[in-house]
Amino acid sequence: MEYTEGVRFDGLGLSPEIMRAIAEKDIAVSTPVQAGCIPPMMDWQDVIAKAPTGTGKTFAYGIPIVEHTDPADESVQAVILAPTRELAIQITDEIRDLAAYKPGVRTVCLYGGAPIGRQIDTLKKHPQIVVATPGRLSDHMKRRTVRVDTAQTVVLDEADRMLDMGFIHDVTRLLDKMSKRRNLGLFSATISREVMDIAWVYQRDAAEITVREDEQNKPDIKQFRMDVSYDGKADAIEKILSETGFDRCMAFCNTKGSTERITKFLQMRGIDAECIHGDIPQKRREQVMDRFRQGKLRVFVSTDVAARGIDVDDVDIVFNCDVPDENQDYVHRIGRTGRAKRQGVAVTFVADYPSKMRIDDIAQKTRNEIVSVKFDDEGHLAAVEG
Repeated sequence: MEYTEGVRFDGLGLSPEIMRAIAEKDIAVSTPVQAGCIPPMMDWQDVIAKAPTGTGKTFAYGIPIVEHTDPADESVQAVILAPTRELAIQITDEIRDLAAYKPGVRTVCLYGGAPIGRQIDTLKKHPQIVVATPGRLSDHMKRRTVRVDTAQTVVLDEADRMLDMGFIHDVTRLLDKMSKRRNLGLFSATISREVMDIAWVYQRDAAEITVREDEQNKPDIKQFRMDVSYDGKADAIEKILSETGFDRCMAFCNTKGSTERITKFLQMRGIDAECIHGDIPQKRREQVMDRFRQGKLRVFVSTDVAARGIDVDDVDIVFNCDVPDENQDYVHRIGRTGRAKRQGVAVTFVADYPSKMRIDDIAQKTRNEIVSVKFDDEGHLAAVEG
């Protein structure tokens, strides 16, 4: 069933504790995906939800999970699998916010690249909700530091990405271990063949929820393209930031080397910029992301892979320092801005003929209007005529 509108949270029969946690977020009306998923999940029904990134999927499954959790029962009651450590951390934060007024409901976050000893210490406190990447959860199960066979609810968040990233065998092994579950939620931006296979094998009479990226929830993003030389990109970013005054910016590059280069050139121009990519240690990546989330970092530079699962929803402008190789990556990148009913801006730098061909193809295939701009004689942004 397709959902285009939200509903009031006070009409969903939620507990006073959850309503209080939601009120603290200053929201009264759900998003469409929450309206579609909360009632069936509260009734222990399987759910398969297709919804664009940034539409509130964590609360769509998080609210029923927290409502169902029995604080007196110290066994694992829910397992949420995420493809990346960044997304796992963010989900954990949101679940803990939802459980703020439900004493005794404990959540643990398990992911690779972090000391396993600390995670084992947290597991000894008997958390009922486990948020994890598939690889690290499998590792803990082999060590017998966690038992998940008691889980009643299992959720795969960003299921398409998780299966694309090669976790299919880990995921199916984990699902086979959690055979006592009462419901399984699949949440995905696209319903790929692999997601359909999981649904067919592991779900029964699932409620199907679709949230289209229509005008109601499609981000309002002004998209521009600009011809610049390879070494003129940092100058262009500096000029645009000085003209607009934007102070929450993301810049995407295709390679680790590009992220390092752009970051260094921005820093040389006195702009507070830091980058993350696959070779940067996890602890450092988390520090950079925390600075950005708290509004203490102006420009956050990243590769596509490192940025997966980082859900920051109030970015003023996105810069594509390199034209992405995949159309879907373009959509994911620019989707970081223009959320929460605010207008966003995305600027793509075109440095050579192959890049021009790529951005033309992206505009056509994604049906986005990408306006050509340049700096006029006075250094202001102006549309390119013709």
